[in-house]
Amino acid sequence: MSIRGRLSGLFSVVFKGRDEFDLTSGGIGKPLFYLSLPIVITNLLQTAYNLADTFWLGQYSTEALAAISFAFPMVFLLISLGIGLSTAGSILVAQNTGAGDDEAAEYAASQTVTFSLLVSVALGVVGYFGVGPLLAVLGASADVLPLATEYMQVISLGLPFMFGFFIFISLMRGYGDTVTPMLVMFGTVVFNIVLDPFLIFGWGPFPALGVEGAAVATVVSRGLAMVVGMAIMFAGTRGVEIHLADMRPDPVYLGKIVKLGVPASIEGTGRAVSVNALLLIVGLFPTTVVAAFGIGIRVFSVIFMPAIAVARGVETMAGQNIGAGEEDRAAATSRFAAKTMFVVLGAAGVVTWVFAPAVVGVFTPDPEVVEVGATFLRYVAPSFAFIGVMRSYTGGFRGAGKTLTAAVIAVGMLGVVRLPVAWFASQDVGLGLGSSGIWLSFLVSNVLGAILAYAWYQRGTWRGADVARGPKETYTATDDD
Repeated sequence: MSIRGRLSGLFSVVFKGRDEFDLTSGGIGKPLFYLSLPIVITNLLQTAYNLADTFWLGQYSTEALAAISFAFPMVFLLISLGIGLSTAGSILVAQNTGAGDDEAAEYAASQTVTFSLLVSVALGVVGYFGVGPLLAVLGASADVLPLATEYMQVISLGLPFMFGFFIFISLMRGYGDTVTPMLVMFGTVVFNIVLDPFLIFGWGPFPALGVEGAAVATVVSRGLAMVVGMAIMFAGTRGVEIHLADMRPDPVYLGKIVKLGVPASIEGTGRAVSVNALLLIVGLFPTTVVAAFGIGIRVFSVIFMPAIAVARGVETMAGQNIGAGEEDRAAATSRFAAKTMFVVLGAAGVVTWVFAPAVVGVFTPDPEVVEVGATFLRYVAPSFAFIGVMRSYTGGFRGAGKTLTAAVIAVGMLGVVRLPVAWFASQDVGLGLGSSGIWLSFLVSNVLGAILAYAWYQRGTWRGADVARGPKETYTATDDD
């Protein structure tokens, strides 16, 4: 057998298409694994965009590294403000696919694309003109502010391209196809990693753009991914299909998307705002602490990928099972995911605690940043298992259409617990632990968030969703918990 044939055989064993497993019957572990594994890889590849920027700019200068420590949470904030619409589309596609209503699923997907792109354009304009003042309020120093602003303005202009690909991922996931987005992401990540140093350092014929070059490379790569993703959905050969005729803005249907999407946006925005708000506290400390915070957040984004991916898998499986009238199977999916993630991320926490200095050292040669960053990782590592539990149950809530419940849990964990603890523990008026007080807030909030999500899910308020039928009557589940 040829090498190509062997690789193709290996791929078919590791990755399964939607037509090779049933999300609404049979065992739970195997379909959840095949659904979530490509999401893990897709999210890792997605994070590679930011990691590549972090690595190359870390070699460029400490000021550049600090600049993207401020910029990355801002990127997350802009995306989170509109990403709830694509989450709503994913839920509607999943529930109607489970109910066997392909026409309704395709209409949901088409309308989601339209409204999400319109929102991304508006957010991009606001972001371009508003990031500079906001970064200044967040405490970016005089030498960091211009660099962070340059990065964010380029990202803001490219926001529709970034949104376009996120929409593609969400809608395909709702249908049950997570392999296709993974393959598209792989090609564009490789392109971004190769392009980054050329634009940052000015290799070959390219000018040395520094921080701005990293942003340009990211936008160009995401734009390529969007074009490919949209072409796949219009073709309809894989995953959910979209139709130009269904993309005319439907104000009535917009209300249905908003009903699900606004709480999902609040959840994502709450997470982004909490990171940005933490920068107000982190910014009170030296640049080494700011840089270490940025590296730590990037490392967490990689380690938590399995939990986030499984949560998205739970969201899809729960949505399709609720659409099919299998509520008990939806509940079993959340429980199985929570137990599995507790074990997997618990093991990851042990490894991270042991090798913390080496992990931080990958991103910077500065010994002070390595020391502070290692301390950050060792404070948070014991709580990794609890992140898995919380994400699994909030994924179940979203799949049932209870996006408001998931938002309340996330905002409560971050706004009510993490931020106050970070301020009180780090400042002299409180415990006076310095930067360690900020790291402690992550540990406390992660544990309490898991307990809250578990207890709330056991109440069963997510049960009883009604799946409507028809292209313009697809909305399901209220958020009146």
